[in-house]
Amino acid sequence: MKKTVIIYGSSTGTCQNIAETIAAKLGIGSDNLFNASGIKAEKVNEYDNLLLGTSTWGDGELQDDWYDGLKVLKASNLQEKTVALFGCGDSDSYSDTFCEGIADLYDELKNSGCQFIGQVSTEGYSFSSSRSVVDGKFVGLALDDVNESDKTEGRINSWIENIKDAL
Repeated sequence: MKKTVIIYGSSTGTCQNIAETIAAKLGIGSDNLFNASGIKAEKVNEYDNLLLGTSTWGDGELQDDWYDGLKVLKASNLQEKTVALFGCGDSDSYSDTFCEGIADLYDELKNSGCQFIGQVSTEGYSFSSSRSVVDGKFVGLALDDVNESDKTEGRINSWIENIKDAL
């Protein structure tokens, strides 16, 4: 595996826990795990692979740490970097904006020259709509650890299996 970093934005700790779980399953040390609010472009440029995670807030909004984090990513050289997205949402209370935080990350970075991996089929998910669905798939791993916590580990394992050869 090439040099990989996990960057996340988390308000309640759920997305941070997901990031730590993904790191453990991929064998990524805690020295390669960062909150989005504290990253620097020089650090981002050291990595080949970026795994970016966010929770979704309000009416499909990006988690607050990512507003500054996105500025840093956009100031970084993302040419030829591999990017995989993961996000947390509430498919019950916010069925019409489920995991739209990852859509914001995707939309902001899609013209940066990076290559996205890790799209996930919407099959088996309960939601009404989401901007994070492109061509019938989520742009990354979508998780509802509140209402579907029994599916979280299986979804993470499947996603990791899907992306690990590209890392």
